[in-house]
Amino acid sequence: MSLDRFDLKILSILARDGRITKSRLAEAINLSVSPCWARVRRLEDAGIITGYGAFISTAATLECTPVWVQIELEQHDLAHAGRFEAMIQDVAEVSECVAVGGGVDYLLKIEAPSIDHYQRLIDDWLISDIGIKRYRSYIVTKTIKQGPKGPACIDPA
Repeated sequence: MSLDRFDLKILSILARDGRITKSRLAEAINLSVSPCWARVRRLEDAGIITGYGAFISTAATLECTPVWVQIELEQHDLAHAGRFEAMIQDVAEVSECVAVGGGVDYLLKIEAPSIDHYQRLIDDWLISDIGIKRYRSYIVTKTIKQGPKGPACIDPA
């Protein structure tokens, strides 16, 4: 599906404000409401817009300790990666996980109730059969910037 400047502008606006009204969105991209909303539905149907949600400040609402973790697997093949990635899907404490290049295999953001809870989670992973070779933990001391701005690459301006 090719995206034109209207589609890109819609994506940029919705990434920043998923609660914008139909009429304000249409006004912002200089289209009438019906064609604008048809584009939004088309982007949803195509799987480009995958959902809407709220960004919750865990610091303001919950006792939560964010930890970023680098994971290196023992073996670099599809079977080991698949096993690790499948396990991560079911771990509620993992709020983000990306595969990366450059010396480690994955970066994870873990949000745990305490450092002790985090360490017990890692210990469980290490004794399981998911093939972690090495990990490095980085305790978050201050959040500098956090969503919901969306990627700059979709802003057609």
